[in-house]
Amino acid sequence: MKHIIILGDGMADEPIAALGNKTPLQAANKPAIDKIAALGQNGMLSTIPAGFAPGSEIANLSVLGYDVAEVFEGRGSLEAASMGVPIAAGEMAMRCNLICIENDKIKNHSAGHISNEEAAELIDFLNNELVGVEHLRPNMKFHAGVSYRHLFIMKGGNKKLICTPPHDVPGTPFRDVMIRAAAPEAEETAKILNDLTLRSQALLENHPVNIKRRAAGKDPANSIWLWSPGYKPQMKTMPEIYGFASGAVISAVDLIKGIGVYAGLQPIEVEGATGLYNTNYEGKAQAAIEALRTHNFVYLHIEASDEAGHEGDVDLKVRTIEYLDSRIVKPIFEEVSKWNEPVAIAILPDHPTPCVLRTHTSNAVPFIIYKRGAQPDSVQQYDEFSAQNGSFGHITGKDFIEEFLKN
Repeated sequence: MKHIIILGDGMADEPIAALGNKTPLQAANKPAIDKIAALGQNGMLSTIPAGFAPGSEIANLSVLGYDVAEVFEGRGSLEAASMGVPIAAGEMAMRCNLICIENDKIKNHSAGHISNEEAAELIDFLNNELVGVEHLRPNMKFHAGVSYRHLFIMKGGNKKLICTPPHDVPGTPFRDVMIRAAAPEAEETAKILNDLTLRSQALLENHPVNIKRRAAGKDPANSIWLWSPGYKPQMKTMPEIYGFASGAVISAVDLIKGIGVYAGLQPIEVEGATGLYNTNYEGKAQAAIEALRTHNFVYLHIEASDEAGHEGDVDLKVRTIEYLDSRIVKPIFEEVSKWNEPVAIAILPDHPTPCVLRTHTSNAVPFIIYKRGAQPDSVQQYDEFSAQNGSFGHITGKDFIEEFLKN
């Protein structure tokens, strides 16, 4: 038996008045997902262990069965693996967002979803003008990623820092959520990083990229935002833990690809995969089908619903769920149903991203596990409330992946 997890990042939500007090999952037209829910077994999964913030890094590690407290070393270190950036002993990695600040408040976490080309030009500029000058601390470097998501590496940094993800605090005065030391030995690191942030604002304000963006009515990328520090993780691979021969990860997001690299999964690139609602759904579906022909396990991650939740765009979130259904789940299910070798399918989000809150929550998420020939439960449609009546009940931690990988 082969296995594929289809993960719609952040697609769980809460009842919304504009949808007649339905959640986006309840309101969306998703016949393929509902069919699999009716053919499979359902339940609720807690993906955020006590004491951890509900980030995608925590939730996806949990979905894949890892003990987060044991393996987590910050988001930046995971993204470095995806980008092929080695982390040496004594180096600290951090996620670096390009964000938009307006009237001294964080307007958004993505600089209006800045393009890869514009972002790469700004990151190159920051390497030359911000960390490349002699009087600033040496041994630092920015690495360009995708859109607003980038990487910062610092030698000698102390990770005992209190950092705020920018997507958690839109509308907040940025100075109120700058980096703080969690221990006296990290005071110097916090001071250096906050100095970099303030200097970036002065440098980026009138950069030609931002002048053009303002002229086009777009948000400027007028600040960096550094968060989620850590060192190189120590993780066993999923093939080592669960005994399958090989696996693959498909995602437009460096974080997820990086988790996949450390988990021993082969990253598969898909042309036109953006991490937004305009991603190449068909290309991702086809890549997943092809990966299943040669691998035992595929982790297919779709980011779009999470971004819609962060933007508070209810209609867009419903649409991203419908795209997931018609352009990902339907073609994959139709194809693998023809195969002689059965393919187990799981569908779930990593965490909720409620449109009203515009950030992640720690609430349990609904999941489906479908295996050809297995006795279905009574659930007939997939959403946050129907799944509570599923045969799995409410499970936590690695119970999900162990149940899913059981042949």
